[in-house]
Amino acid sequence: MITRWIMTLLALCMLSAASVKADSPLTPRDVIERGLTAHGGDTFVDPQTLQLSGMATFFDPATGAVSSTADDYRMWREFERGRTVAHGADGKVRIVAKDGGRTLFEVGYNGETTWTQNGIMPKDQADAYWANNFGFGIIRSALDEGFALSFVPPRTIAGHSVSIVRITDPGGQETLFGFDGESGFVRYMAFDSPRGFHERIYDDFVRLPESGWVQARSVTLLYDGVINNVVSWEKITIGDPIDASVFTPPQESSE
Repeated sequence: MITRWIMTLLALCMLSAASVKADSPLTPRDVIERGLTAHGGDTFVDPQTLQLSGMATFFDPATGAVSSTADDYRMWREFERGRTVAHGADGKVRIVAKDGGRTLFEVGYNGETTWTQNGIMPKDQADAYWANNFGFGIIRSALDEGFALSFVPPRTIAGHSVSIVRITDPGGQETLFGFDGESGFVRYMAFDSPRGFHERIYDDFVRLPESGWVQARSVTLLYDGVINNVVSWEKITIGDPIDASVFTPPQESSE
């Protein structure tokens, strides 16, 4: 009888411990792991390539009026696994914005050289440019050794309850990521940049059936609380090879 009583007590203790563990609050690492899984798991962490096309609207921060509209807005991206710098150029990227066939702007980086529609960009200018723009990809390295994770107060983003994790890279650069409390999707990202406090708000998520990749089709970009542009992605391609010519910079002027 005593033995049975002891076994019953032990079983109750184990159930109680399991219940406490199940009810324990999520850690920052738990939230990021859930977010990576929600966005496609291994495919999201190491997609190799990403190609997006759609349209974009740009605003004049002084007046709030639309300054330009790109009816053909495209991005090509080659990723490098193991990124350790949050706000510096990595991998390869090219973005082209056109309106009615007319190029509004172009910017590219082939792993060494940055260029625009005007030609090769000097390195100091390029470093500042990418510091204003690169940041989202560090989420793929956030669970790697050398990164620090911590919570900041949660927020409501576009009507959604969002947990926000501060990711600090090995060099001390910080990035905030906001994860939807229900879906786990990234709805918010923010960091200090040379241009000001940069925020992005993500919405209109779609899951690609073959890869499981989840893409936000709506991205709103802000600096110091002012909307700079809104991007609407319409076509998404994951993992397909990208022709090397896409990342070939123009020849420097011989003048």
